[in-house]
This record gives sequence, C-alpha cells and structure tokens, in this order.
Amino acid sequence: MDEILKEIHELKQLIVEQNILKKEVLNFNEAAQYLEVSSSHLYKLTSSGNIPAYKPNGKKLYFNRKELDSWLLSNKQESHDEIEHQASEYLMKKGRVRL
Repeated sequence: MDEILKEIHELKQLIVEQNILKKEVLNFNEAAQYLEVSSSHLYKLTSSGNIPAYKPNGKKLYFNRKELDSWLLSNKQESHDEIEHQASEYLMKKGRVRL
C-alpha cells in the first residue's frame, strides 16, 4: 500500500511539473520549483534584483518562464577547450604562434 501511495505521489508531482512547463507566467512557488531553489533563496534573488520578476499589484511576485530560462543560461562558464581555442585565435590575430 505504501508503494502505491508513493507512486501516486510521484505521478502527481510529474503532472504538476508538466503543467509548469506549459505556463508562460509562473507564480512565486512555481518559479521556485521550476528553478529548483528554496523559497527563501528565490526571495533573496528577487529582493536584490538579480532575477527578473513582476509585481503587478505590488504584492505577489510573478515570473516569465522564458526570462527565467535566459537568466539560468547567463554567465556561461566556458570549458577549457573553449578558452584554449579563444587564446589560440587571439595569438594568431596578433601574429604570434602559440606552442
């Protein structure tokens, strides 16, 4: 019986996640779940202005899912290969050969 209840809970969670992916505008709790961060961390991000958010009535926070995706993909950490490639291109432009 416990296993069945666990599976039902997992299915319910999957349905909620699928519904979030379909929505353009997320409320505070949905955004926290979408970003996989705690509510307190999301609040810190919004209060410091580090994440795009909307307050249409001055109280409740809402988030555009596409803007959250862009925010998640900001500040890319380049791989060592990408850095090496950029360094080689820079040295070639300056007329130096990299060994």
